Amino acid sequence: MDTGRVLEFACIRCSTSYPADVTIDSKGCVRCQDTAPANLRPVYAAPQSHPLAGATTSGSLWRFAHMLPCTEAEAVSLGEGLTPLLAAPRIGAFLGVPNLAIKDEGRNPTWSHKDRFSTIAVSVARARGAKIVATASSGNAGASLAAYAARAGLKCVVTTFAGSAGAMLAQIRKYGATVLPLVSKMDRWSLLEQAAARYDWFIASPYHGPVVGSHPLGIEGYKTIAYEIVEQSNGTAPDWCVLPVCYGDALSGVWAGFCELFAQGSITRLPRLVAAEVHGSLADALASGADALSERKLLFDSLAVSIGTPRSTFQALKALRESGGHAVPVNNHGLIAMQERLARDEGIFAELASVTPLIAISKLKDQGVIADTDRVVAVVTASGLKDLDRSAGSNEHDQIFQTTDDAWRWLDKNGLDLAS
Repeated sequence: MDTGRVLEFACIRCSTSYPADVTIDSKGCVRCQDTAPANLRPVYAAPQSHPLAGATTSGSLWRFAHMLPCTEAEAVSLGEGLTPLLAAPRIGAFLGVPNLAIKDEGRNPTWSHKDRFSTIAVSVARARGAKIVATASSGNAGASLAAYAARAGLKCVVTTFAGSAGAMLAQIRKYGATVLPLVSKMDRWSLLEQAAARYDWFIASPYHGPVVGSHPLGIEGYKTIAYEIVEQSNGTAPDWCVLPVCYGDALSGVWAGFCELFAQGSITRLPRLVAAEVHGSLADALASGADALSERKLLFDSLAVSIGTPRSTFQALKALRESGGHAVPVNNHGLIAMQERLARDEGIFAELASVTPLIAISKLKDQGVIADTDRVVAVVTASGLKDLDRSAGSNEHDQIFQTTDDAWRWLDKNGLDLAS
């Protein structure tokens, strides 16, 4: 693998440097492990051109290969990225933010933003000679890694737990991956740790706690969300960028992308970030000023299972603090209704976790934090087909019509304006 672009790794908290060939073991920075565990980030040689100016005409996020850890020639790609940024005037009006746009990551090859991570991670794994890639996942990350492993001709193992969305587990298996459901969530991690030590599997996800984040090279793929948002907005950044957040991989990567654009003069100001979370660890840390996040009690079973962690990460907290952002806890109340409104109003069917940003926007608008003139981008991270078994109601109420006349009578009775 060409490692010329990555000069070294550096801790995002204390800036301690590590060599480019350091073993990524998901513990993050050794110096910070006992204080506020922190992930590493690659440090690159100076790029030949700015992120947007150097983009090629490639039909995937690899058009930004000059800002990524692999060359385009090394890429394992399924055409990921280049997802649409869609104006959302109807639901924007409902939320009180007319200048709302949706970055629809459900348009990626496996229908989630995780493809931006997996294309990098699997490209790195294959270039380094790995034979097996693995992850701990409740669904999206596993499905994505499985697809890219299949594309690369590698084996894939996904450790998961009871309660994961059935549709996503089926998707993982269809890609030929091995799924290992374990009763204890912690057992997923210990299995991956053993596999890395014994067999040198390439592990994409965290497998130590407290979590610092996923593989730092894979996280670099999320920078391209920021690049595309600016590119699709005629060179400007939004006032706010709102994402659903579990461990903050995407939040951290998106913030890095915006910071690179700002540092190199592609944008004149930075957006503020918002993390829509479930159990509130980020909101608590922002309020208290703490660096080390505390583990929250799980007071309810979240429908947004993919972001239902009791504790987020320093990388997410850092991005929020640096951007002057907010964290908004979101429970189950109104989640399915918001999913359905987004689908009806804008034609975007989003995973339940992916509509938490809309509820967060509504709360911040009500609090006067977001102004009605602000330009807001909500990142919808995955398709609603991913957790349909959690969001779909029974179809027992559906009327079965014996004849077309019966169907017309029903339409007329139920008030449909047949002439419009």
